[in-house]
Amino acid sequence: MPPSLALVPANENRGLVASCAYVDGRRVADVNLSDAGEWAQRPRHVVWIGLHEPDAEMLGQVQAQFDLHPLAIEDAGKAHQRPKLEQYEAGLFIVARTAQLVNGRIAFGETHLFVGKGYVVSVRHGSSVSYGAVRKRCEACPTTLSHGADYILYAILDFIVDNYRPVLETIHAEAESIEDRVLGADLLQAEVERLYMLRRDLLRLRNAVVPLVEVCRKLEHAEVIAIDPTMRPLFRDVTDHIRRVQE
Repeated sequence: MPPSLALVPANENRGLVASCAYVDGRRVADVNLSDAGEWAQRPRHVVWIGLHEPDAEMLGQVQAQFDLHPLAIEDAGKAHQRPKLEQYEAGLFIVARTAQLVNGRIAFGETHLFVGKGYVVSVRHGSSVSYGAVRKRCEACPTTLSHGADYILYAILDFIVDNYRPVLETIHAEAESIEDRVLGADLLQAEVERLYMLRRDLLRLRNAVVPLVEVCRKLEHAEVIAIDPTMRPLFRDVTDHIRRVQE
């Protein structure tokens, strides 16, 4: 029986955002999780699955389709993981922290990425912007998307890192505005508390950024054998961006 091309209704697949197959960079089908492994094994195909806070049963389905390591699956089911890169026989497992401003505070989330031959699975936890915009941008340029799983990984990491900058710029501007009033007048208690709150948020952001620098550096160099050498300049670009954020 050929793999199904239609997704089951959303309420029966809670946590599944998208599950699509591409060939030579062009989207050819929406696929069921139960068929994803078969699609990924086809020549020149890549399956890109997006999940948001999936339950254990759904993660188990994904694990079975791509023979993912049980320890990585266990990590992907829980938030509060430290940014890291782990290499398994079947592929890579990457954890990255995401950040966005919500009501004047930095809201943190996590993205867990499984990357292997013919597939990418992203698992989002907490406050995290959807990667629908990344998928749309990639689909608009089949030539680059034809590079497959490595390019999708690059596009997601680049999106995560680029979203740090407006957060930092907004907080930096507010902190400078408050500090400019230090010499002119006594600060209100609320402003003092706000400065401490901003400092605490920035420390948490630093804890998210610093380990990700090392993740990107490994992808840039030959330490990760699963990455196509021709794609490493793209990861070098992400490394440059994350280092600017760190500075």
